Amino acid sequence: MQLEGWFLYFILFWVVFLVASFAIGGFFMFRKFLKRFPKEDGKSDMDWEDYYVNKTIHLWDDNEKKMLNELVSPVPELFRDVAKHKIAGKIGELALNEKAPSISQELVIKGYIMATPKRDHKFLRKKLDEMQIDVAPFEHLF
Repeated sequence: MQLEGWFLYFILFWVVFLVASFAIGGFFMFRKFLKRFPKEDGKSDMDWEDYYVNKTIHLWDDNEKKMLNELVSPVPELFRDVAKHKIAGKIGELALNEKAPSISQELVIKGYIMATPKRDHKFLRKKLDEMQIDVAPFEHLF
């Protein structure tokens, strides 16, 4: 049997599609595995995020929770919960280091800047402008 015509192209497309899908899925699974892999101190990055979030959960007010939800709104919905958890972990780490009595707007913005990659900072600046928040005090963090 010899493959000819449209069936050949269908099979070739299907093979390329499957290989690309497996490669993309494998890449993201490997990244998740590396984040779960313990470091020298015996805890992984995700363990530390959980620790900081759980240690500072009582410091969050409704306004700061709403602000964090508003700031992560440009993130695609599929990744929004993961991004929110990572950012909340960084905010919690800052709050514990500064011995803050509660999570403030300043800590939310600082933590968001420090937890996100530089390529996302332009979206943060745009969102803060929409929310009418001055970014001048945080310019050194960008």
